[in-house]
Amino acid sequence: MNFVMTLWDFIIRTKILSVLTILLIGLFLIQLITSTTKKFIINGIDQFETKRRNTIVKLINNMIKYFIYILMVIFILNAYGVDTKSIIASLGVAGVILGFALQSTVEDFVSGISIIMDNYFVVGDIVTYNDFTGEVIEMGLKSTKIRKANGEVFIIANRNINSIVNLSQHRAGLFIKTPTAYEEDVEKIEKVLKAVIEDAKKIPGVLKDSKYLGIDSMDDSAITYSILIECRQDNQWQIKREVLKLIKLAYEKENIKIPYPQIEVHNGKKI
Repeated sequence: MNFVMTLWDFIIRTKILSVLTILLIGLFLIQLITSTTKKFIINGIDQFETKRRNTIVKLINNMIKYFIYILMVIFILNAYGVDTKSIIASLGVAGVILGFALQSTVEDFVSGISIIMDNYFVVGDIVTYNDFTGEVIEMGLKSTKIRKANGEVFIIANRNINSIVNLSQHRAGLFIKTPTAYEEDVEKIEKVLKAVIEDAKKIPGVLKDSKYLGIDSMDDSAITYSILIECRQDNQWQIKREVLKLIKLAYEKENIKIPYPQIEVHNGKKI
Protein backbone atom coordinates (compact mmCIF):
# COMPACT_ATOMS: atom_id res chain seq x y z
CA MET A 1 0.00 0.00 0.00
CA ASN A 2 2.84 2.37 0.82
CA PHE A 3 4.35 1.65 -2.59
CA VAL A 4 1.12 2.60 -4.36
CA MET A 5 0.83 5.83 -2.41
CA THR A 6 4.44 6.65 -3.11
CA LEU A 7 3.94 5.99 -6.82
CA TRP A 8 0.79 8.11 -6.90
CA ASP A 9 2.56 10.92 -5.09
CA PHE A 10 5.39 10.72 -7.64
CA ILE A 11 2.93 10.89 -10.55
CA ILE A 12 1.20 13.94 -9.04
CA ARG A 13 4.45 15.75 -8.30
CA THR A 14 5.98 15.10 -11.72
CA LYS A 15 2.79 16.05 -13.62
CA ILE A 16 2.82 12.75 -15.51
CA LEU A 17 -0.99 12.61 -15.66
CA SER A 18 -1.14 16.13 -17.10
CA VAL A 19 1.48 15.31 -19.71
CA LEU A 20 -0.25 12.07 -20.70
CA THR A 21 -3.60 13.87 -20.95
CA ILE A 22 -2.10 16.55 -23.20
CA LEU A 23 -0.42 13.94 -25.40
CA LEU A 24 -3.58 11.83 -25.73
CA ILE A 25 -5.75 14.85 -26.55
CA GLY A 26 -3.22 16.12 -29.08
CA LEU A 27 -2.89 12.76 -30.86
CA PHE A 28 -6.67 12.32 -30.83
CA LEU A 29 -7.16 15.75 -32.44
CA ILE A 30 -4.59 14.97 -35.13
CA GLN A 31 -6.32 11.69 -35.95
CA LEU A 32 -9.78 13.27 -35.88
CA ILE A 33 -8.93 16.26 -38.07
CA THR A 34 -6.94 14.27 -40.66
CA SER A 35 -9.64 11.61 -41.02
CA THR A 36 -12.34 14.29 -41.30
CA THR A 37 -10.51 16.22 -44.04
CA LYS A 38 -10.06 13.03 -46.04
CA LYS A 39 -13.78 12.29 -45.94
CA PHE A 40 -14.80 15.75 -47.13
CA ILE A 41 -12.14 16.49 -49.76
CA ILE A 42 -11.15 13.09 -51.17
CA ASN A 43 -13.50 12.98 -54.22
CA GLY A 44 -13.21 15.34 -57.20
CA ILE A 45 -15.15 15.79 -60.42
CA ASP A 46 -12.45 13.96 -62.41
CA GLN A 47 -9.21 12.02 -61.94
CA PHE A 48 -6.99 15.12 -62.02
CA GLU A 49 -9.12 17.03 -59.52
CA THR A 50 -9.17 14.01 -57.19
CA LYS A 51 -5.36 13.77 -57.24
CA ARG A 52 -5.09 17.52 -56.66
CA ARG A 53 -7.40 17.36 -53.66
CA ASN A 54 -5.52 14.38 -52.22
CA THR A 55 -2.29 16.36 -52.43
CA ILE A 56 -3.89 19.36 -50.73
CA VAL A 57 -5.26 17.08 -48.00
CA LYS A 58 -1.78 15.69 -47.29
CA LEU A 59 -0.31 19.20 -47.15
CA ILE A 60 -3.06 20.49 -44.83
CA ASN A 61 -2.71 17.45 -42.58
CA ASN A 62 1.04 18.03 -42.25
CA MET A 63 0.49 21.69 -41.33
CA ILE A 64 -2.18 20.80 -38.76
CA LYS A 65 0.01 18.08 -37.29
CA TYR A 66 2.98 20.42 -36.79
CA PHE A 67 0.72 23.12 -35.30
CA ILE A 68 -0.78 20.70 -32.76
CA TYR A 69 2.69 19.43 -31.84
CA ILE A 70 3.73 23.01 -31.04
CA LEU A 71 0.61 23.52 -28.90
CA MET A 72 1.31 20.25 -27.06
CA VAL A 73 4.83 21.40 -26.19
CA ILE A 74 3.51 24.77 -24.94
CA PHE A 75 0.84 23.11 -22.75
CA ILE A 76 3.34 20.64 -21.32
CA LEU A 77 5.71 23.47 -20.44
CA ASN A 78 2.80 25.30 -18.80
CA ALA A 79 2.02 22.19 -16.75
CA TYR A 80 5.56 22.35 -15.34
CA GLY A 81 5.22 26.06 -14.51
CA VAL A 82 7.34 27.38 -17.36
CA ASP A 83 6.44 30.93 -18.43
CA THR A 84 5.48 30.25 -22.04
CA LYS A 85 4.34 33.83 -22.65
CA SER A 86 7.90 35.07 -22.54
CA ILE A 87 8.96 32.17 -24.76
CA ILE A 88 6.28 33.02 -27.32
CA ALA A 89 7.29 36.69 -27.22
CA SER A 90 10.93 35.78 -27.75
CA LEU A 91 9.93 33.54 -30.63
CA GLY A 92 8.92 36.65 -32.53
CA VAL A 93 12.51 37.92 -32.47
CA ALA A 94 13.87 34.43 -33.04
CA GLY A 95 11.48 34.00 -35.94
CA VAL A 96 12.97 36.98 -37.74
CA ILE A 97 16.47 35.58 -37.24
CA LEU A 98 15.41 32.12 -38.33
CA GLY A 99 13.64 33.64 -41.32
CA PHE A 100 16.98 34.85 -42.63
CA ALA A 101 18.83 31.72 -41.60
CA LEU A 102 16.23 29.41 -43.11
CA GLN A 103 15.36 31.55 -46.11
CA SER A 104 15.72 28.63 -48.51
CA THR A 105 13.37 26.51 -46.40
CA VAL A 106 10.77 29.28 -46.40
CA GLU A 107 11.10 29.57 -50.17
CA ASP A 108 10.55 25.81 -50.46
CA PHE A 109 7.39 26.06 -48.37
CA VAL A 110 5.96 29.00 -50.34
CA SER A 111 6.85 27.34 -53.65
CA GLY A 112 5.14 24.12 -52.55
CA ILE A 113 1.93 26.04 -51.83
CA SER A 114 2.15 27.83 -55.20
CA ILE A 115 2.68 24.57 -57.09
CA ILE A 116 -0.53 23.12 -55.70
CA MET A 117 -2.66 26.25 -55.98
CA ASP A 118 -1.52 26.97 -59.56
CA ASN A 119 -2.08 23.34 -60.63
CA TYR A 120 1.52 22.73 -61.73
CA PHE A 121 1.25 19.09 -60.75
CA VAL A 122 0.00 16.82 -57.97
CA VAL A 123 0.93 13.43 -56.55
CA GLY A 124 0.38 10.79 -59.24
CA ASP A 125 1.12 13.04 -62.23
CA ILE A 126 3.75 12.16 -64.82
CA VAL A 127 6.16 15.08 -65.24
CA THR A 128 9.41 15.94 -66.98
CA TYR A 129 12.00 18.07 -65.18
CA ASN A 130 15.04 18.81 -67.33
CA ASP A 131 15.74 15.33 -68.80
CA PHE A 132 14.13 13.35 -65.98
CA THR A 133 10.64 11.94 -66.60
CA GLY A 134 8.69 10.09 -63.94
CA GLU A 135 5.74 9.98 -61.55
CA VAL A 136 5.35 12.42 -58.68
CA ILE A 137 5.26 10.10 -55.66
CA GLU A 138 5.51 12.62 -52.83
CA MET A 139 5.08 16.35 -52.28
CA GLY A 140 6.30 17.81 -49.02
CA LEU A 141 6.68 21.30 -47.60
CA LYS A 142 10.35 21.30 -48.59
CA SER A 143 10.82 18.98 -51.55
CA THR A 144 9.17 16.89 -54.25
CA LYS A 145 10.04 13.30 -55.17
CA ILE A 146 9.77 12.02 -58.75
CA ARG A 147 10.18 8.31 -59.51
CA LYS A 148 11.35 7.13 -62.91
CA ALA A 149 9.99 3.97 -64.56
CA ASN A 150 13.22 2.09 -63.69
CA GLY A 151 12.82 2.92 -59.98
CA GLU A 152 15.20 5.89 -59.76
CA VAL A 153 13.91 8.61 -57.42
CA PHE A 154 14.78 12.25 -58.10
CA ILE A 155 14.42 14.63 -55.14
CA ILE A 156 14.15 18.33 -55.97
CA ALA A 157 13.76 21.33 -53.67
CA ASN A 158 10.44 23.08 -54.32
CA ARG A 159 12.14 26.44 -54.83
CA ASN A 160 14.04 25.01 -57.81
CA ILE A 161 10.90 23.96 -59.67
CA ASN A 162 10.58 26.94 -62.00
CA SER A 163 9.99 25.05 -65.25
CA ILE A 164 8.39 21.63 -65.54
CA VAL A 165 6.33 19.72 -68.13
CA ASN A 166 3.21 17.99 -66.82
CA LEU A 167 2.34 15.09 -69.11
CA SER A 168 -0.80 14.17 -67.17
CA GLN A 169 -2.68 17.39 -67.86
CA HIS A 170 -2.45 17.08 -71.63
CA ARG A 171 -3.94 14.62 -74.07
CA ALA A 172 -2.11 12.43 -76.53
CA GLY A 173 -3.28 11.46 -80.01
CA LEU A 174 -2.42 7.86 -80.93
CA PHE A 175 -2.58 7.27 -84.70
CA ILE A 176 -2.87 3.51 -85.04
CA LYS A 177 -2.47 2.04 -88.52
CA THR A 178 -3.86 -1.38 -89.35
CA PRO A 179 -2.65 -3.19 -92.50
CA THR A 180 -5.40 -5.32 -94.03
CA ALA A 181 -5.55 -7.63 -97.05
CA TYR A 182 -6.82 -6.15 -100.33
CA GLU A 183 -9.50 -8.83 -100.71
CA GLU A 184 -11.28 -7.80 -97.51
CA ASP A 185 -14.46 -5.74 -97.86
CA VAL A 186 -13.82 -2.06 -97.10
CA GLU A 187 -17.21 -1.40 -95.51
CA LYS A 188 -16.79 -4.46 -93.27
CA ILE A 189 -13.36 -3.26 -92.12
CA GLU A 190 -14.70 0.20 -91.35
CA LYS A 191 -17.57 -1.29 -89.33
CA VAL A 192 -15.19 -3.53 -87.34
CA LEU A 193 -12.75 -0.70 -86.59
CA LYS A 194 -15.56 1.63 -85.48
CA ALA A 195 -16.74 -1.10 -83.09
CA VAL A 196 -13.16 -1.44 -81.78
CA ILE A 197 -13.07 2.29 -81.09
CA GLU A 198 -16.29 2.06 -79.07
CA ASP A 199 -14.74 -0.77 -77.01
CA ALA A 200 -11.54 1.26 -76.62
CA LYS A 201 -13.52 4.16 -75.11
CA LYS A 202 -14.26 1.89 -72.15
CA ILE A 203 -10.52 1.73 -71.34
CA PRO A 204 -9.63 4.13 -68.45
CA GLY A 205 -7.89 7.19 -69.88
CA VAL A 206 -9.33 6.94 -73.42
CA LEU A 207 -11.34 10.04 -74.40
CA LYS A 208 -14.60 10.17 -76.33
CA ASP A 209 -12.98 12.12 -79.19
CA SER A 210 -11.40 8.91 -80.51
CA LYS A 211 -12.54 8.14 -84.07
CA TYR A 212 -12.07 6.21 -87.29
CA LEU A 213 -10.05 8.19 -89.87
CA GLY A 214 -10.23 6.03 -93.01
CA ILE A 215 -7.82 4.50 -95.48
CA ASP A 216 -4.32 5.79 -94.84
CA SER A 217 -2.41 4.16 -97.71
CA MET A 218 -2.54 1.45 -100.37
CA ASP A 219 0.71 -0.46 -100.13
CA ASP A 220 2.16 -3.37 -102.15
CA SER A 221 0.36 -6.12 -100.25
CA ALA A 222 -2.09 -4.34 -97.96
CA ILE A 223 -4.52 -1.49 -97.49
CA THR A 224 -3.66 0.43 -94.32
CA TYR A 225 -6.57 1.79 -92.28
CA SER A 226 -6.03 4.47 -89.64
CA ILE A 227 -7.80 5.28 -86.37
CA LEU A 228 -7.19 8.05 -83.84
CA ILE A 229 -7.24 7.27 -80.12
CA GLU A 230 -7.36 10.38 -77.92
CA CYS A 231 -6.11 9.65 -74.40
CA ARG A 232 -4.16 10.94 -71.43
CA GLN A 233 -0.42 11.18 -71.95
CA ASP A 234 0.56 9.47 -68.73
CA ASN A 235 -0.68 6.03 -69.86
CA GLN A 236 -0.75 6.33 -73.64
CA TRP A 237 1.62 3.41 -74.32
CA GLN A 238 -0.42 0.98 -72.21
CA ILE A 239 -3.57 2.19 -73.96
CA LYS A 240 -1.95 1.63 -77.35
CA ARG A 241 -1.11 -1.97 -76.42
CA GLU A 242 -4.68 -2.60 -75.28
CA VAL A 243 -6.18 -1.09 -78.45
CA LEU A 244 -3.89 -3.20 -80.66
CA LYS A 245 -5.09 -6.26 -78.76
CA LEU A 246 -8.70 -5.27 -79.41
CA ILE A 247 -7.99 -4.94 -83.13
CA LYS A 248 -6.26 -8.32 -83.29
CA LEU A 249 -9.14 -10.06 -81.46
CA ALA A 250 -11.74 -8.33 -83.67
CA TYR A 251 -9.91 -9.35 -86.86
CA GLU A 252 -9.68 -12.95 -85.67
CA LYS A 253 -13.38 -13.03 -84.77
CA GLU A 254 -14.40 -11.71 -88.21
CA ASN A 255 -11.80 -13.82 -90.06
CA ILE A 256 -10.14 -10.71 -91.47
CA LYS A 257 -6.71 -11.34 -92.92
CA ILE A 258 -3.66 -9.32 -91.85
CA PRO A 259 -1.06 -9.78 -94.64
CA TYR A 260 2.59 -10.43 -93.91
CA PRO A 261 5.65 -10.68 -96.20
CA GLN A 262 5.89 -13.95 -98.12
CA ILE A 263 8.67 -15.42 -100.28
CA GLU A 264 7.99 -17.81 -103.14
CA VAL A 265 10.77 -20.31 -103.96
CA HIS A 266 10.58 -22.03 -107.37
CA ASN A 267 13.67 -24.23 -107.01
CA GLY A 268 15.10 -23.32 -110.42
CA LYS A 269 12.00 -24.31 -112.39
CA LYS A 270 10.55 -22.12 -115.08
CA ILE A 271 7.64 -20.00 -113.97
